[in-house]
Amino acid sequence: MKKIGFLSFGHWTPVPSSHAQTASDVLHQSIDLAVAAEELGADGAYFRVHHFARQLASPFPLLAAIGARTDRIEIGTGVIDMRYENPLYMVEDAGAADLIADGRLQLGISRGSPEQVIDGWRYFGYEPPEGMDASEMAREHTKVLLTVLEGEGFAQPNPRPMFANPPGLLRLEPHSEGLRDRIWWGAGSDATAVWAAEQGMHLMSSTLKDDETGEPLHVQQRKQIEAFRAKWAEMGWTREPRVSVSRSIFALVDDRDRAYFGHDRGSSDQFGNIDEKTRAVFGRSYADEPDRLVEKLREDGAIAAADTLLLTVPNQLGVDYNAHVIESILAHVAPGLGWR
Repeated sequence: MKKIGFLSFGHWTPVPSSHAQTASDVLHQSIDLAVAAEELGADGAYFRVHHFARQLASPFPLLAAIGARTDRIEIGTGVIDMRYENPLYMVEDAGAADLIADGRLQLGISRGSPEQVIDGWRYFGYEPPEGMDASEMAREHTKVLLTVLEGEGFAQPNPRPMFANPPGLLRLEPHSEGLRDRIWWGAGSDATAVWAAEQGMHLMSSTLKDDETGEPLHVQQRKQIEAFRAKWAEMGWTREPRVSVSRSIFALVDDRDRAYFGHDRGSSDQFGNIDEKTRAVFGRSYADEPDRLVEKLREDGAIAAADTLLLTVPNQLGVDYNAHVIESILAHVAPGLGWR
């Protein structure tokens, strides 16, 4: 059995061909798609966070709204860029969203990806301390987040408070018990996957990964997953580690599917530089008739190794079509692979 959810980047574009022309469209449609996915039997609704872009950016109001409208599915991010985050304020927001969702939040965080603007985190008021780069700053923000999520008191109470305090040092409220165990790290390299395991965070691995061996994405990703799990076992964590991978997968079951994605039948991985320092591999899309799709996916070693598969959805094609995309995978592909 494998958990199957969707991952939306939440694009909007003010053109006639887009079903999502405004931020309001995207937010409301994201809620509706999460509700539809739950009704179809999917396991999760996840959302990407990008700043300075016509995409979803402030996840917690959206996650709280979805939590209030659904009962079962996991709700998460994939991922929040920790270079931009105040970890204490984030703990309060995440705690509230998780309580509204009755403990279903799966919070994916990371150093972040290439941005729309240069050093966008500086506009948010963050500057790496001397001797530290932005990636290290993101990891320091993450360590603070993880510590505070434990729920231990750390702040000295006012001796004359407006309201009565419990005894001892104070913690941030609202505190959501167990959320610390549901934090995931989006790792772009093998080394950061190992670091995630050292911190006791689950692993998210996307369709974009540092090219460390020149091998296909799924092969490199499988090795990344194995390194993560080995370090997790070495650390002695008592919780089971979880791993998600994301993929663009489309079962071609009607003329709409063939018109939109039939050209992806022969898709392959792409290699290239995403910045001056980083060569990356970007994973192929999978699109074919269901029986052929089953055979192609059977050869993807990273999907086989992960417990959770996130389907990247073309959100601008609208709620109804994206619900169809999810349903097609659940009904026509997952059973053939033993995922259902």
